[in-house]
Amino acid sequence: MIKHSEAQYGPDARDRLAEAADPSVQGAYAALESFYYALNHRDATALREDWSDHPLAQLNNPIGGILRSGDAVADLYDKIFNGPVRVEVTFGDIVEYLGDDHAVFAGRETGAYTGPDGVAVPLRIRTSRYFRYENGRWRQFHHHGSIDDADALRAYQEAVTGSA
Repeated sequence: MIKHSEAQYGPDARDRLAEAADPSVQGAYAALESFYYALNHRDATALREDWSDHPLAQLNNPIGGILRSGDAVADLYDKIFNGPVRVEVTFGDIVEYLGDDHAVFAGRETGAYTGPDGVAVPLRIRTSRYFRYENGRWRQFHHHGSIDDADALRAYQEAVTGSA
């Protein structure tokens, strides 16, 4: 099934990892919401639980580049969570591609990042996330995020990595 969703997952997202065991699409929604809970609340444990243990689970984003394995993804987010920048985003304008044991959610993350100076800078990321039901729960296997504006991308990378 393919459909456009009015759902949004942002700072008010809940940790629904226990519900990700539901083999229906409701479990996939729970895993997706749990990711945004973990991201917006800097919860490294919940974020790691959301990702697959598979060595080819992959993240492609403006900060990490291409990373493979749930542990590598968790390590990157742990550095971000403990770094100088606070990221807060809402995932919306979602198109869902749903199957019996997989789900792709493609849309936009909008929000801001705030550096040590306390200034919030707008953030807009094209995002897709792939979840698969395996071993009794929904887990994230792939994420791709892109920032189209080259200046905004460079500023975000410099803020998060601390390099100019």
